[in-house]
Amino acid sequence: MEKGKIDNVFLGIVISLLVIGLFSFVSASFGILANNQTKFVSILFSQTIALIVGIGLMYACIKIPYKFWRNYAFYFFIASILVTLLVFIPGLGQEHGGAKRWIDLGGMSIQPVEFLKIAFIFYFAGWLSWVKSKAKEVKYSVVPLIVMLSIVALVLWRQPDTKSIIILIFASASMLIASGVPWKYILGIAGISVVALGLLVLTRPYLKDRVMTFLDPSHDVMGKSYQLNQSLIAIGSGEIFGRGLGKSVQKFTYLPEPQGDSVFAVIGEEFGFIGASLIIILYIALTLRGMKIAYNAPDSFSRLMVIGLVILILAQSFMNIASIIGLFPLTGVPLVFISHGGTSLMVSLAMVGIILNVSKQKVIL
Repeated sequence: MEKGKIDNVFLGIVISLLVIGLFSFVSASFGILANNQTKFVSILFSQTIALIVGIGLMYACIKIPYKFWRNYAFYFFIASILVTLLVFIPGLGQEHGGAKRWIDLGGMSIQPVEFLKIAFIFYFAGWLSWVKSKAKEVKYSVVPLIVMLSIVALVLWRQPDTKSIIILIFASASMLIASGVPWKYILGIAGISVVALGLLVLTRPYLKDRVMTFLDPSHDVMGKSYQLNQSLIAIGSGEIFGRGLGKSVQKFTYLPEPQGDSVFAVIGEEFGFIGASLIIILYIALTLRGMKIAYNAPDSFSRLMVIGLVILILAQSFMNIASIIGLFPLTGVPLVFISHGGTSLMVSLAMVGIILNVSKQKVIL
């Protein structure tokens, strides 16, 4: 095996999303400036720092041999669980909107679940590559996956953070498919997941409200359905070509978190159907190119790892977009490379670096 050049097409797609995302993020943030100048400066500063650190992490991960992640996968997974549990320590954990998902580092905060997701991919890819052909047997693939997901679910249960569990289910299922696990087992996991999530919805009032809003957006339009309805108004008013960059009306007082969860609605309003479609096309192109890198990967671990990381990005991005246009219950998941979320941006760029490192590897026959 010898080293070649990184996949410039994949990198180019990421850069395109970052550039479009930068303009969209700054424009959306002006909705905050109208009400709170201090918060506006804080948001821009934190996102700028996250971008700089993220680019540094991406560069470092391009240089780090991908086998490093395999060799220490188990330790990363355990460490990420322990770090995620720190959110429950008084004075260290930070609460926002009733959720305990952040660690306060004095002036800045991190969301440790982002590290847990990537560590999960490392460990599961390492496990499947270790059992090799035995992965087609349920006791070597499905059972270990259920155990791993159960551990993660217990950690995230009290935060609460349902969306991260759903994202990991999508990513791990794609890795099982790539390992040749029979479809009947994949469908079985899907069935178990639907039942488990259904029971969770029944026990969590806020999840029940989101499902009801999804099923009937006209229900309580000034309350529980407010964000969805304002998002749909923003996207609809953008029509085909949009109002133009910086000319969104909905970002001023109407859209909750215009620079965060609702940033795609601002994109739809300012750039119209054309601009919104371009964002979706870029994510699809990123996924297809990532899968090509996985196909050409030098071994099973790197192939499965790349698939898992790519699906993490795709699932998170499409969950955000789908929730904003009413095709999925609101989740609060950030739009990768675009919306506000420093930890998500840094970890996503680190994942890009890892994928690009794999893209450099060439097998000599």
